[in-house]
Amino acid sequence: MIKIIGINGSARKGKNTAKMLQAALGEAKKLGCETELLELSDYRIHFCTGCNRCLKEHRCSQHEQDDMHKLAEKLLEAEGIIIGSPVYLDNVTGQMKVFMDRCRWLKMVKPLLCGKAGGALAHAALRNGGQELTNLAIVTFLMAHGLAVVGPIEEKGAMFPLGGVGSMFESQKGGKVTWKRSVEADEIGIETSKALGRNVARLAIRLSGK
Repeated sequence: MIKIIGINGSARKGKNTAKMLQAALGEAKKLGCETELLELSDYRIHFCTGCNRCLKEHRCSQHEQDDMHKLAEKLLEAEGIIIGSPVYLDNVTGQMKVFMDRCRWLKMVKPLLCGKAGGALAHAALRNGGQELTNLAIVTFLMAHGLAVVGPIEEKGAMFPLGGVGSMFESQKGGKVTWKRSVEADEIGIETSKALGRNVARLAIRLSGK
């Protein structure tokens, strides 16, 4: 069975970014895929030390010192990978960046994730809060590992080709900003996440040949 995993870079487990990932994974499941949501906050991930061991072999010098090897196993066994991050300051979170750095050994000698399907999504409080830049950082990471990256565009069209985009912004009237209580109230955020999940699943199915 095709497996699609979602990786949440938020420090707030189960919150808005997780809900967007769940929406995406839910659509992949409807298409017959096995799905799993991974919360980076559940794992101990040390900083990359720049030792360069991964330039010579498929292994990190910290392989047994933290939980990164557990996440690497999930990455390797999946046919599709959807990465999501909240936006704190126009980019992925610190947790997500450390995860990305520690994936270095998966590509340096040989791109072990090459040929998989991938997608990105981001959530921010503001309507234009850096979601596009954050998605670009995630897409760049996925492409560097040789993944075929898709966005949420389908036949009916979509506004955000880089990835799913969510926001807490509701409106501004008389200088007062109002906020949504959850990304679940953000139709664009949920619909782009769902479309992304469908597209990643469809591509993963095609690429796997299963």
